Order: sequence, then structure tokens, then C-alpha cells
Amino acid sequence: MIASLDHLVLTVADPDATVSFYCGILGMEKVSFGEGRLALAFGTQKINLHRAGHEFEPKSACPTPGSGDLCFLLDCSLAAAQARLHDAGIAIEDGPVARTGATGPIRSLYIRDPDANLIELSVPDPA
Repeated sequence: MIASLDHLVLTVADPDATVSFYCGILGMEKVSFGEGRLALAFGTQKINLHRAGHEFEPKSACPTPGSGDLCFLLDCSLAAAQARLHDAGIAIEDGPVARTGATGPIRSLYIRDPDANLIELSVPDPA
């Protein structure tokens, strides 16, 4: 039944810090919609942002900043991503490491966003 992911929601402590990180570091695009709502767009998907304590209804049962674990596919090499992260002062927690993605083997780096969500940055691994 499911064809693809349209969007997901992250509950965040500081929407401005989140937008700065995802747009400035990861290259997403800030989108404003509705009545003051914020989202991060990339490809054909988006991440809607809910400020902790001010979530939009309906919402998850326990919206909490820092509870996310997300994996993104890169449009550059892991080496280029590592260099960009290093230049931005973003610590790499793990990687490059081999993992299994939705469509096969991937190589990944792990970092944290401003809310300490685990962010996996990956490329297909042909090996």
C-alpha cells in the first residue's frame, strides 16, 4: 500500500537552530507554510518542525526533542561530506561504517543535530 515517504515531524527545542543546522550544514531548504509553520525540504520530501511545548495537533503521543534517528542519502561522496562537517565544526560520532540501507549496502557517517537526534549520512556501497 505505501508508495513513499512524504514528510515526517521532528519536535525541536529551538526551530532557528534546527533550520540553521539542516539548511546551512546539510543543504536542505527552509519552507514556511500554513500559519507560521516551518519545514525543511529536500528532494521530494520534507521534515515538518514542531517547537517543543507548542506542537500542532494531532501529534505523537510523547513528542520529545532528541528522540529521532534519521538516515539521509547524500548526493556527494562521504569524503566531501566529512570535509564539510569538519569545516563546520561538526563532530563525527562514528564512521565511515558499512550498514544496510533500504535498497542495499550503504556506507555511513553519524552526527548529532542541535537536539541530539542521531543523523546518519550515507552513500550507496557498491562493494
